[in-house]
Amino acid sequence: MKKTILILGLFLLGCHSVIVPKNFVYQMVKTQDYTLALWQKQTDDSSPVRIYLEGDGHAFNYAGQPTSDPTPKGNFLRKIAFNDPNPNVVYLARPCQYVMDESCTQKDWTTGRFSQKIVDSVSLAIQKIADNRPVILIGYSGGALLGGLVIRQNPKIKVQKWITLAGVLNHSQWTQDLNLPPLSDSVDLDELPQVNQHHYVGAGDKIVSADLTQKITQNQNLTIIPGATHTSGFDDYLNEIYQNK
Repeated sequence: MKKTILILGLFLLGCHSVIVPKNFVYQMVKTQDYTLALWQKQTDDSSPVRIYLEGDGHAFNYAGQPTSDPTPKGNFLRKIAFNDPNPNVVYLARPCQYVMDESCTQKDWTTGRFSQKIVDSVSLAIQKIADNRPVILIGYSGGALLGGLVIRQNPKIKVQKWITLAGVLNHSQWTQDLNLPPLSDSVDLDELPQVNQHHYVGAGDKIVSADLTQKITQNQNLTIIPGATHTSGFDDYLNEIYQNK
């Protein structure tokens, strides 16, 4: 049976909490394999839709073992999305986060977190949300790579801008950089999509290093944020991110 993990108005996830603004509405979007959770405000049909795509969430515990539920415990991306002043803002969770479908398996947030099935489901969710309108796709951590794969494989989605925050941009190079096992059930980006884009990474990020991001982006369309880590230090750049179109 599908399990929905939802507390309206206030998330209580471990020691983290974040208030959901009253103008954001919780919804679920059904795709061919998964039901994805989202919170959104949409007030202007003539403006682009800014879709924030969540990272890998609580895929592994502190001992490095796969969890039984990848729902994020941190609130880094949710807070950024919920404070975005633009008229159309969507926080989109990854498959099996908040909503655990019968089709969900541990592979969906471990070795297959970027599988073709995952990419197809997120692509369909974005198409349903955007409804043929321009999209500004903002991916955090692993959500950055997933966004890039969606863009590369779905030219019909009208991506106006691709923005990444502490983003994994190539999982093969990333796992090698951290000496992690390869993501054997995932597809990868052999090159960055040819779309308008900008990448933000923290100078102190130990999860996605600025050096690796520089290498992959060839220092193009890149901002390295002094003092920032994988989950903090972006505050002084939020206005720039919100205005980045």
